[in-house]
This record gives sequence, structure tokens and C-alpha cells, in this order.
Amino acid sequence: MPVITIAGNNGISEEKVKEMVAEVTEVVAKAYDLPESAITILVQGYPPEHIGVGGKVLSDR
Repeated sequence: MPVITIAGNNGISEEKVKEMVAEVTEVVAKAYDLPESAITILVQGYPPEHIGVGGKVLSDR
């Protein structure tokens, strides 16, 4: 039972999250030769002040 975690910044719409979850589920199920019902996707969103890139938080870039 694979568990896939996708972490990124807030800002992706609920519709896009649903689309992404469906597409990732399909690909992972095919790769593992499992039914889609066996795949768990966790989508984590972080505010820009909690993401650092190149030594700076996104809210300061």
C-alpha cells in the first residue's frame, strides 16, 4: 500500500489538487500493479513564510 506525499506551497486550487491526486494515483497504481484503491496520496501545503529557497523564505523573495 504505497503512500505518496506531495508537499508544496499553498496556492493550488482545490480543483487542481483533485486533478493531481487522480493523475498521481493512476500512475503509481500502474507502476506497482495495484488497484487505485490501494494508493494513498497526502497533499501538504505550506505558507510562503514557511518555505526556504536559496537561504530566503518565499515571502521575502
